[in-house]
Amino acid sequence: MNIRNLISYLLLIIFLGVVQIFFLKNLALFGVAFAFVYLLGILVLPISIRTVPLLFIAFALGFLIDLFYETIGMHTAAATFLAFARSIWLRSISPTGGYAEMEEPSLAEMGFGWFLSYSFPLIFGYSLVFFTADQWGTGGLWSILNKSLFSSIFTCLLVILVQLLFFKRRRGI
Repeated sequence: MNIRNLISYLLLIIFLGVVQIFFLKNLALFGVAFAFVYLLGILVLPISIRTVPLLFIAFALGFLIDLFYETIGMHTAAATFLAFARSIWLRSISPTGGYAEMEEPSLAEMGFGWFLSYSFPLIFGYSLVFFTADQWGTGGLWSILNKSLFSSIFTCLLVILVQLLFFKRRRGI
């Protein structure tokens, strides 16, 4: 990864974090669907990134979100889990020939079906960890599953919308 790509990923993560903190903090649909659009910054990092640096990036981003949300480590734990599960999930959905070295797992690079099968399970796992920590000892399993499912659907829709609106489209021949 060259310095230009590193700076562009860093700016993307900062931008998504700022959008999450200032615009999506109090957004909830019907009290069950919450938006976690900052996860796109973790999801679109190159496939070739190692697990340990990815864990540090996710930890720092989750910690930053926790500082502004006052959620005492819930975003940090869930984002770190997402980063850990990402490498395992990428290996399990890997094509026969493997991935290209600097391939980016984005909607423009991989296509809609692949991106949905890549991002939705990871976002759902993030939501399960987050809402389990949120409801620890007070809520039931139904509440955790309900919020996780609807938040995952809402977040996936927002992540796809952000990519369609703001990411460069790949030009076909």
